Amino acid sequence: MPSSNLIAMHDLHKDYRMGDTTVKALRGVDLRIDRGEFIAVMGASGSGKSTLMNIIGCLDVPTSGTYLFDGEEAGTLDANRLAALRNRKMGFVFQAFNLLPRTTALENVELPLLYDRAVSAAQCRTRSLEALGTVGLDDRALHFPSQLSGGQQQRVAIARAIVNDPVLLLADEPTGNLDSSMSVEIMGVFQQLNRKGITIVMVTHEADIAQFAGRTITFRDGKVLADTPVTNRRMMASVRPSAGGNGVSP
Repeated sequence: MPSSNLIAMHDLHKDYRMGDTTVKALRGVDLRIDRGEFIAVMGASGSGKSTLMNIIGCLDVPTSGTYLFDGEEAGTLDANRLAALRNRKMGFVFQAFNLLPRTTALENVELPLLYDRAVSAAQCRTRSLEALGTVGLDDRALHFPSQLSGGQQQRVAIARAIVNDPVLLLADEPTGNLDSSMSVEIMGVFQQLNRKGITIVMVTHEADIAQFAGRTITFRDGKVLADTPVTNRRMMASVRPSAGGNGVSP
């Protein structure tokens, strides 16, 4: 039977050389994350949480130890295979929405599919509209980022992250540029995606945002300080797609 672990780390270390100094960013991390979990990663600046996220997202490799992602030893893959793994199975959401300002919401969401030769132009549009519908923005498909609120821009970024049907969504301070009401809105989107089976690992420094996750992992000095289930978890209803048309001509 396949393992329930999507992410499995054992005795993971990550060192960086800065001149004559070695910085130990991760110091023997053991971590298991099951498929379908919603994890909040917390810790002070320099605690190791960003390094952890980079390794989980195959943007970096450990110095030693093992990292299995979906049963594959990611720590031993070369750059091309790491890129392929990211493209097939992961989506990324950042604090800065990273949308192209002169392209529409739909065109921003389409971007990851443009590199897949197996996806036709019609399929690209259909899948991108479906992703926008999932986050309740199909009626804003032809709007430019400047015509959208911060929360709507982050929804577009989330749609772009899920258009390839990833098994894992990595979110780095996704509410850092949003006010409290928009932050709650985005957490509702995340919970909806999680209910559909997407595993979510989210870095946040906000304790109230971590309450939307199911489990909190706290880092200090490159080690896991605490790994606890969230008590009194805040739950949101599913996001309702916006009323009206999809904003795209037939």
